[in-house]
Amino acid sequence: MNLEIIKSIIIEGQELLEELNPVKRRFQFEEAARYVFVGVRQAGKSYLLYLRALQLIEQGHDLREMLFINFDDERLLGLKASELDYILQAYSSLYSYKPILFLDEIQNVEGWEHFARRLANQRYMVYITGSNAKMLSREIASTLGGRYVEQMVFPYTFKEFLNSKGIVVDSTSLYGHRKGEIDRELASYFQWGGFPELTLFVNKRHWLNELYEKIILADIIQRNGIRNESAMRLTLRRLAENIKTPISYNRLANIVKSAGYTITPSTVADYLRTCKESCLLFEIENYASKFAERATVKKHYFVDNGLLNIFLSDSETSLLENLCAITLYKASFSENGEKPYYYNKEWEIDFYMPEARKAVQASYSISDENTREREVKALKMFHQRYGLKEAEIVTYSEEGEIQSDGLIIKIVPLAKWLLSYE
Repeated sequence: MNLEIIKSIIIEGQELLEELNPVKRRFQFEEAARYVFVGVRQAGKSYLLYLRALQLIEQGHDLREMLFINFDDERLLGLKASELDYILQAYSSLYSYKPILFLDEIQNVEGWEHFARRLANQRYMVYITGSNAKMLSREIASTLGGRYVEQMVFPYTFKEFLNSKGIVVDSTSLYGHRKGEIDRELASYFQWGGFPELTLFVNKRHWLNELYEKIILADIIQRNGIRNESAMRLTLRRLAENIKTPISYNRLANIVKSAGYTITPSTVADYLRTCKESCLLFEIENYASKFAERATVKKHYFVDNGLLNIFLSDSETSLLENLCAITLYKASFSENGEKPYYYNKEWEIDFYMPEARKAVQASYSISDENTREREVKALKMFHQRYGLKEAEIVTYSEEGEIQSDGLIIKIVPLAKWLLSYE
C-alpha cells in the first residue's frame, strides 16, 4: 500500500470536516468510550463520526488530530489487516499529534478487529463504523475484549426526521397549528422511510433503488460469494410481498421454486442470514412456538420502510406493520428495551413484549366493523390467557379507546405512537 495515497486520504478527511455542517442526531457520546457503530448503509453512521469529530474540535482538539479513513474509498481496495498499520505510519509522517481515529466501513478489511484491539491497548481514541452485523458477533466481541461500546445505528426516527425538516415537536404539537405539517411529513416518512440523505432528494424511489443495489451487490452477493443472483433477488422480493406473514424457509423455498429456480430451504436460510448480516432485514420470533420452531418460522421485516416500499404496489397495511416492527425493534436496543415477539396460534397478535405484558396490533384502519372486531377479539383472548397490562391498536389516523372485559384497548394514531417511543 502506497503511504502517499493514505496521506492524501487523511488530508481529504480533514478538509471535509472543515466544510461539514451535519444534522445533529439524538446520541450522547461517553467521553472516555471507544465505539463500534453498526447498521445498514446510509443509516447515518458516518454522520455520527463527523459529529463526534466536530464535538472534539469544539472541546479544544486540533483538526489535525482527526484521522478519518473511509474504507469504501476505491484507493483502499484490497487493503489487508496486516497493512492497517500503514495508516498510523502515514499519519505520523504528517503530524506529531497522537491521532483520534475514525475508521468508516472497516468491515471491508478482513481481520480488522485485531488492529482495533491494538489501538485500544495503546490508548488511542477510536470510533469505528460498519455495515455488517457480524461485527457484533461473539467472536469479534471476544477479540475486542470489552474495549469498545457496540451501538446499532438506524435511519431517522420520526422525531429525528421532523427535526431534520426544522420541525421541533413537543407534547402539544399534534394538536396545535403544526399538526397539518406533521401529518404531511408523516406521509413521506411512512412511504419513503428515514434515511438521512434521502431527505435531500426529490426522486426518492431512484435513490432508494440505487441504495438497494449497493447493499445487494456489495454487502450481500459479492461479500458472500452468492452465485445465483436471480434466485437471491427473487427470495427477497417474495419475502417483501409476504411481510406480514410468518414464513418458514421451506415455504419460501417452494415459492421461489414455483418461478423455476432450483433452491433448497438451507439455501434460503443462507440468503436470509446474509441479508440480516447486511442489516437489511431483521426478524422476530413466535412467542407461542417451541424453541425449535422459533428458529425456522419467523416474521422478517425491512430495516426501513423505503426499502420495503420499492417492492410493493398496494402497500398501506404492509408499511404500517413494518414501521411498527422497526420502532419496537429499535426500542429493544435502548437501556430498558425489550425484544418484541409475535403470537400466532389460536389467534394472532402482531407484537408482544412479555416482560412489559404489552400487546400491539397494527391495522391501517379499523373503521370496518369486521376488522375492528377481529383486532379487539384477539387482544381480549390474549388478555384472558396472559393478563395484559397494556393493549394498543396502532392505526394510521384513528384514535380512541375500547373497554371490554376489564381490558382497556387504546387506539393510537401512528404519528402519536411513533413519537411516544422517542
